[in-house]
Amino acid sequence: MTMDVSETFERESDIAIVGMSGRFPGARTVDELWRNLAEGVESITFFSREELEASGVDRVLLDNPGYVRAKGVLDDADRFDAAFFGYSPREAQIMDPQQRLFLETAWSALENAGYDAQRYEGRIGVFGGVGWDTYLLVNLVSNPELLARSGDLQTLGHGNDKDYLASRVSYKLNLTGPSINVQTACST
Repeated sequence: MTMDVSETFERESDIAIVGMSGRFPGARTVDELWRNLAEGVESITFFSREELEASGVDRVLLDNPGYVRAKGVLDDADRFDAAFFGYSPREAQIMDPQQRLFLETAWSALENAGYDAQRYEGRIGVFGGVGWDTYLLVNLVSNPELLARSGDLQTLGHGNDKDYLASRVSYKLNLTGPSINVQTACST
């Protein structure tokens, strides 16, 4: 039996979630996440003191008995395909990794749903949120050479601001539905 999804909606306000994607520590897909949860797989990475010292963590912090030497690590977070999304390598370098990952995940959700936004006649929207952009302060502002090559701080800030997340994805993926940023403090 085949069914046109649009025929099932009676009101324009009806919403259907037909695709899902996600990137998680120890799981590159939603299916892998559920498998890890069902099997009790530990997806947090634990680090030795030596590894943390080599990565630049302050020894005073490492000596603090309350400091937890663990973190959720995303595999291949540094493998953004800039050209695929129409970015130059320089643009990708200055883009907040949260924004890059969200764009990749939005593309994967469309793929999972089997939707081609270029040909789909209906409206596809995006609702999303990211945390405050520490990447700008920690990695970009502290790198004067990169700043000199990239332009002014205002341009860098606007391109990485959390408020551009949904509209960036809608623009890059040709989505014509609502583009809503959802900011809910630490739960975002």
